[in-house]
Amino acid sequence: MMKNSLAKKPIITYFLIGIMVIYFIFMTFAGGTSNNNVLIEFGAEYNPLIKAGQIWRLITPIFIHIGYQHLILNMIVLYFLGSIIEKNYGHFRYLFIFLVSGIVGNLFSFAFENGVSAGSSTSIFGLFGAYFVLYLNLKNNTFIQNNAKTFLIFIILNFIFDLFIPSISIIGHLGGLIGGILISLVLGIKGFKTLNKKCIIFYANALIIVIMVLYYIGLYHLHK
Repeated sequence: MMKNSLAKKPIITYFLIGIMVIYFIFMTFAGGTSNNNVLIEFGAEYNPLIKAGQIWRLITPIFIHIGYQHLILNMIVLYFLGSIIEKNYGHFRYLFIFLVSGIVGNLFSFAFENGVSAGSSTSIFGLFGAYFVLYLNLKNNTFIQNNAKTFLIFIILNFIFDLFIPSISIIGHLGGLIGGILISLVLGIKGFKTLNKKCIIFYANALIIVIMVLYYIGLYHLHK
């Protein structure tokens, strides 16, 4: 009974939100989440240090937020969207989607942008990508189908706003979306027939190639 109860709850979503809140509290006492020195110290994406070998900075920015408004907005979206994705993909697939999407989004930023950046938006856009895969596969699920238009409008509006707000990484969001779609196709949906082996290998290879190419571009600053 206890095991079934836990399986139905979005425990990974709660866990992720908990880590982000703890991160935020520590950073606040360390000097503030808008302080560049604090952001870099706690693991924000910073290209010179990634090039120097601190690869973990492609992961840690996912858990860092700049200001309480940034944190609250992302936590609200993560709670509602994450709960849906976790329920349909399962706990571990969902966690993997979240992390891989964030890494791919940060790689896009690493390859094509400069400066200090952080936030779980890259991963959240990856979850939107995972939702898109759900939408295409679960045609009989009225809840998934009914919410699809709302999420699509949210994504379009977000990208439009990104164009007018220089501090937001539109390329990171796009990268997270692409990463989320690819990794979701590779992992498949819980309890649902997966793609055939050839398709899975194709999408897995596509994801690996994207990661390698982006890292190479960022490492050698081919975009400059």
